[in-house]
Amino acid sequence: MKTSMVVGIVLIVLGVAGLFYKNFSYTKEETVLEIGSLKATAEVEKNVTVPDALGIAAIIAGLVVIGLGRK
Repeated sequence: MKTSMVVGIVLIVLGVAGLFYKNFSYTKEETVLEIGSLKATAEVEKNVTVPDALGIAAIIAGLVVIGLGRK
């Protein structure tokens, strides 16, 4: 399978996933306080919203990459 075909399929899958799962969250450890060698951290949950336009753009880009790869 050509590299362009794989990249195109991955873009399409990510675009479809972005349309179905509008947002996702992840946990990140952040430094809250740092005084000298003393360091306090906290786990913070971050939410990321995926716009519909980004999902649609990824699908179109995937189709374009597959189309250009076939030529």
